[in-house]
Amino acid sequence: MVCELLAKQIEVSRQTVNAFDKQIEKALRKHPDGELFTSLRGAGPTLAARLLCAFGSQKDRWKDADELASLSGIAPITRQSGKSRVVLRRWACPSYLKQTFHEFADSARKWCPWSKARYRQLRDRGMKHHAAIRKIARSWIRILFRIWQTGQHFDCDRYLTGLLHRNPDLAKFLPKS
Repeated sequence: MVCELLAKQIEVSRQTVNAFDKQIEKALRKHPDGELFTSLRGAGPTLAARLLCAFGSQKDRWKDADELASLSGIAPITRQSGKSRVVLRRWACPSYLKQTFHEFADSARKWCPWSKARYRQLRDRGMKHHAAIRKIARSWIRILFRIWQTGQHFDCDRYLTGLLHRNPDLAKFLPKS
């Protein structure tokens, strides 16, 4: 009897979540910037909606991408005193916002060639998984801020060309075609 009751509650919860997902998807399609985020490789409907919420509709909300990276906890903290200097992970931040950028960067590295190559490069240099993802997320915040401000879609191939110009060593981490 208890199992039947719990099974019914789970089913009702599942239906409710599905209804919310449909409403979110509908709102995302209607939003003027929705297509900018849904067109990103690796975003999918869930992460695209979360990214859109992170940026919002108010274009003067953030001064620049670094301000958002700091608030979200993706940008590290540097503490200096005398000759010592330590770079630390930021803990005082909205965790859901940090998680959104972290999850998107992790997902994008599976679908976007530059993210995948940059991840391999950072790991090859000895950086741990989550530190590498945070570093990629910071780059993605700059990219997302730019497309959000300009309204232009992200062109992965064009970005990769510019990135290779600045970081030629990245080419050896790109998949062979």
